[in-house]
Amino acid sequence: MHYYNTSAAPLLVLMTCRQRLIGWYSKVSAPLWRETFPLLTIIGEEDLPSEEISEELIETGQSEEILKVTFPSQYNSIKEEELVVWVDPLDGTKEYTEGLLDHVTVLIGIAHEGKAIAGVINQPYYNYQIIQLIEGQASAYVFASPGCKKWDTCAPEAILHAVGGKLTDISGNAYEYHKDVKHMNSAGVLATLRNYNYYSSRVPESVKQALVPKM
Repeated sequence: MHYYNTSAAPLLVLMTCRQRLIGWYSKVSAPLWRETFPLLTIIGEEDLPSEEISEELIETGQSEEILKVTFPSQYNSIKEEELVVWVDPLDGTKEYTEGLLDHVTVLIGIAHEGKAIAGVINQPYYNYQIIQLIEGQASAYVFASPGCKKWDTCAPEAILHAVGGKLTDISGNAYEYHKDVKHMNSAGVLATLRNYNYYSSRVPESVKQALVPKM
């Protein structure tokens, strides 16, 4: 499990397996958030299942270590309705079914005024590309396709930014995380821990032109 203090709000409950996470998200987390924070916008990848979830698959514990993190003063005036939480309880669904467990993660991102300010990446199995960047095991992550969504990049962008990295679209434009933005990241992704300009200059113009941002 990997989590990082991004100097934002105390981060949320961390889960470590698919069944527990989706059960918790559908029956505990989402309803609890909406009851406790009715003005909070939550946008998720997975639809809530119609069937009942077995109680034994629901994890309601909390990370006491995370709850001890001091709330940063610059966020004291934030209003509930100004926050957007992007959740993907099972990022890499197709890979999960194919047994490619190193591609499977749980993502929770928090955005304020369109900017990613906090994130959780839970890695139930092996390595995840952004974690590899943070730990120095990779130099850059290039996703030259319009396939990923905002819930795929909000948490990683916040974590990368906290440790000095950068995540943008393939042409260097920042992504926005307002509640009304299109969910698709139509212009791909370029992420680095350092030397961003170098790697950005190596992306062919033909690739940039093929991935036009759609607002």
